[in-house]
Amino acid sequence: MTTLFAAFLIGALTGLRSLTPAAVTAWAAHLGWLKLDGTLAFIGSLPAVVILTLLAAGELVADKMPWIPNRISVPGLIARIILGKLMGACIAVAAGQSIWLGAVCGAVGGIVGAFGGYYARTRSVKALGKPDIYVALVEDLICVAGSLWIVSRFQ
Repeated sequence: MTTLFAAFLIGALTGLRSLTPAAVTAWAAHLGWLKLDGTLAFIGSLPAVVILTLLAAGELVADKMPWIPNRISVPGLIARIILGKLMGACIAVAAGQSIWLGAVCGAVGGIVGAFGGYYARTRSVKALGKPDIYVALVEDLICVAGSLWIVSRFQ
């Protein structure tokens, strides 16, 4: 897997759950799986790990609530683009690639993941005739496992 494709994928997973890939990336940097230096090194700091983990856990619960706006609404989409950009930059820098190319790949991945995830989830719920929570839980599993898989490539 190329580094820029990994940056795109972490962005796409950010499109599914905006904070889960960020928390996984923070843990990977904190544990030394991702070697980040300079301004990106803060991602692996203990305060960042704690804050992102708590926010990601909250997002996993809140996502199932009917009053939460969908991921392609303007605020949700902007958050996914920004966080996808940041996570893509982390992946690229950890592999010794351009921070800017990684950021662009992550941002594009965030957009693709947000729209792709939204339409996949709504169509799956309709096609399966099951409550949304079942599809959302599968989506959670894909996001957590995919994020772990990507960051583990850099150990």
